Amino acid sequence: MWSYTLRRVLVTIPTVWAVTTVCYLLLHITPGGPFDGERKVSAAVLANLQAKYHLDMPLWQQYLYYMKSLLQGDLGASFRYADWSVNELVAHALPVSLTIGGSSLIISLVLGVVLGIVAALRQNSPIDYLVMLISNMGSAFPSFIIGPVLVLVFSILLKWLPSGGWDDFAVSYMVLPVALLTFINVSTIGRVMRGSLIEIMNSNFIRTARAKGLPMRTIVFRHALKPALMPVVTLLAPLAISSITSAVVTESIFSLPGLGKLIVNGAANRDYTLVLGLVVLVTFMTVLFNLLVDLAYALLDPKIRY
Repeated sequence: MWSYTLRRVLVTIPTVWAVTTVCYLLLHITPGGPFDGERKVSAAVLANLQAKYHLDMPLWQQYLYYMKSLLQGDLGASFRYADWSVNELVAHALPVSLTIGGSSLIISLVLGVVLGIVAALRQNSPIDYLVMLISNMGSAFPSFIIGPVLVLVFSILLKWLPSGGWDDFAVSYMVLPVALLTFINVSTIGRVMRGSLIEIMNSNFIRTARAKGLPMRTIVFRHALKPALMPVVTLLAPLAISSITSAVVTESIFSLPGLGKLIVNGAANRDYTLVLGLVVLVTFMTVLFNLLVDLAYALLDPKIRY
């Protein structure tokens, strides 16, 4: 198991390097720069700014300088946020996105698996139709439609919850964003779990277990659940990343100070270091979640280790 984990970790290093390099080159090749705005600065001020941020160096030297800083854990200084480093900006915004995305993912996993199991065991029943209805609605309606509807119902009409903002992790301000992401994720997990369990329950080894007279609870939880969870585990990595990166929409709807705000501002202001820092962060998290999914595969099916 440890050798398998080590091999997977070594494979991820070139991936992070390649993504960072490609993004770095694309940002610097694109016309324009972080100091090209409506208010033009003098040539002397522009030269000082470029020297401060090492933009007066050749591109390959800038790249080597950035990679050296990156290996030391320094994401650089922001071009647009004065006296702020990218590390500090990420440190302030990441807990917000992790709290919203992580909470929604955990709730979605529990609800999605439970609803999928119930729907699969009660196929073509009203519960099954309800689960499929929720799944279809979550897939058909995008988040920028569901979010304003939640605000309209629970904030404006019922006045139960605040429509947006952030009050130092106050639960009332997190309910609607978490509910939005949970609804979307449950629709995917529930549908996949239902289809996977229906397929497993029609397998030969399940028929053998039934022929031996085993109770349904034992058949489901001891024999059918592990193989049925394999497609759900496959979804966890992309769902975890989408729960964080979809903050661009979610945090815009609910005015949350998370990574979504930084992504929008960094792209609009051509803040090279901020955009690169967020790309490196998202890439690292993607690789990490994929590694955890591979390890979960190995735990669910020992044959995968070999």
